[in-house]
Amino acid sequence: MVEKRISITDVARRANVSITTVSRVLNKVPTVNKKIAQRVELAINELKFKPNPTAQRLAKGTQNTAIGFVIPGYPGIFHSFYAVELMRGIGHGCETLRLDLIFHITDGSNPLRSNFAGGLIFADIIENFPQVETAVREDTPCLVINHIVKDLDVSYIAVDNIKGGFTAAEYLISLGHKRIATVTGNIQTQAGIERLEGFQKALKQHGIDCPSDYVYKGDYSRRSARHASERFFSLDNPPTAVFAASDDMALEIISVAMENGIKVPEDISVIGFDDNPAGLFGPVGLTTIKQPLFAMGEEAVRIIYDIMTGNEKSLVHKVLAPDLIVRESCAQPSA
Repeated sequence: MVEKRISITDVARRANVSITTVSRVLNKVPTVNKKIAQRVELAINELKFKPNPTAQRLAKGTQNTAIGFVIPGYPGIFHSFYAVELMRGIGHGCETLRLDLIFHITDGSNPLRSNFAGGLIFADIIENFPQVETAVREDTPCLVINHIVKDLDVSYIAVDNIKGGFTAAEYLISLGHKRIATVTGNIQTQAGIERLEGFQKALKQHGIDCPSDYVYKGDYSRRSARHASERFFSLDNPPTAVFAASDDMALEIISVAMENGIKVPEDISVIGFDDNPAGLFGPVGLTTIKQPLFAMGEEAVRIIYDIMTGNEKSLVHKVLAPDLIVRESCAQPSA
């Protein structure tokens, strides 16, 4: 259960003064009567009140406040199209609104000092739910990207990953494939779970089996895709198509196929997820599911700024639809 955060109204009531007076004391306005200021400070200490840094900056007329971008740490983060695109979108949004950006990489093991910025943008929730919960409890303006949050009152903007996985599988099925494998994303992430769920849902609707040998639990990395490919290609009845939960993994599958003399798309079709520009410059153009990462990051900044400044008073829940981008890496299965 999330505890109610003490507000400036509670302090004003305890000190028997107006909210304006409390705000003036917090911002150290020198004209406040000393006895009244002492009474307010006593109420602040008794109630253990923690002022919202955004409200203080705005009260002082400082518009150029900071946004904190919190992202779970994982190997290769600075080579990740997903992370870089989010950072580009958020950075562009901050530049447009003349906001500072503080970048925080976390493994979720340490408490997050939510007073280091006026608002927080969390990229997904991986083992750091307590950090999001604390930010909400402390009434820090915050928003989660790429994760539909159902068990906490927090704003979010996400991609419909179930639809993305479903669309990928259905496209392969429409080409005539029935032996379809998948390399999942990290199933600790909502995106990884939901892309697999959508993929399996499409197969089930079309009466196509998905044996365990055709499902490899990856982690979005090229290394996991290489292991998956080697396993798929060694099967007695190998798949004719593979859906990878990221473009990085899809590109690695194509590389392994070519190393083994397997042609794409003649012998095996491959579809990814992200719409990484790298997919345009390989041996074949990569068919993929596009998720609007840059736009999502930019929109997240606009929403969090509206929450910080009081222009958005209700929770914002947005789910964006992914798009199928057809290129050359998929075709009908060979006879």
